[in-house]
Amino acid sequence: MESPADLRLDLVMDLLLSPEEAFPVPARLAYSPDDPYAVHVAFHVDSAEPIGWFFARELLVQGLLRPTGLGDVRVWPAVVDGRRMVTLMLCSPEGDAFLQAPAARVAAWVRQTLRLVPPGGAAERARVERALEALFAAGGAAGPEVRPTLNDM
Repeated sequence: MESPADLRLDLVMDLLLSPEEAFPVPARLAYSPDDPYAVHVAFHVDSAEPIGWFFARELLVQGLLRPTGLGDVRVWPAVVDGRRMVTLMLCSPEGDAFLQAPAARVAAWVRQTLRLVPPGGAAERARVERALEALFAAGGAAGPEVRPTLNDM
């Protein structure tokens, strides 16, 4: 569920079909302080529902500056016809997709997410605290007086 604090960016990304051919794909980047580590991307293609991906916000932050990522999502900067772009490579069992978007628009949106929740900010710490609470509650072995907090680590 979206909250008023969520940040969204609607844009058209180029799905690279070959070095000479690209197909425009409407996309929405979404960021929520409730999930401070993740960026969600929905691609609106010819299907009943958008195709969704999510990955670490840090991949997008770093990928605007240099190649990053080792797994299913890789991100790197590129220059295409004199324009700065950011490239996403998304890998799935069905195949790999290469998409490009204007780096300036993505960077401006990423800066907004960083202002909303700075890396290591309170929202990130609160989410980890909630996860630790749930973990300890599920285990039931430790009493409240021995539960660590991030300040103890």
